[in-house]
Amino acid sequence: MMRRRLLLAGGAVGLVVAGGLSRRAGTSRAAESFEVTRSDAEWRKRLTPAQYAVLRQSDTERPFTSPLLHEERHGKFICAGCDRDLFASTTKFDSGTGWPSFWAPLEGAVATTGDNSFGMVRTAVHCTRCGGHLGHVFDDGPKPTDLRYCMNGVAMGFKLGTA
Repeated sequence: MMRRRLLLAGGAVGLVVAGGLSRRAGTSRAAESFEVTRSDAEWRKRLTPAQYAVLRQSDTERPFTSPLLHEERHGKFICAGCDRDLFASTTKFDSGTGWPSFWAPLEGAVATTGDNSFGMVRTAVHCTRCGGHLGHVFDDGPKPTDLRYCMNGVAMGFKLGTA
């Protein structure tokens, strides 16, 4: 009985460690260069702890916590790291997932990388100007693109204006 518990505990620890390692390795953008670069200390000074965790460490905010989830005014959603325009309000829709969702980004605003963290295969989305992690894109969105850019609201800001 004791041997079985040790085996189960060891397996659980192994899964946690492997998950952590795959998360770090899953969304590497090290090969890319970005227009806006800052030291880790500069990013920490510029961003809130929540923004830093998402934008610089590929974390995910809790669902239904972002004020941007219910933002319905005309304007643009921008990167919280570098103020790049990312999404027009006209492409936002309610996906019911708890995160701001869009069916298309602005041209050239975002890029994607493979993400195999947590034993899943997903496509991570990042800002093309600063490399900040924004969220993930899925192929279950509405027409005309059938895509759902599921973004962390804490990784973005909003500016009023023409969308």
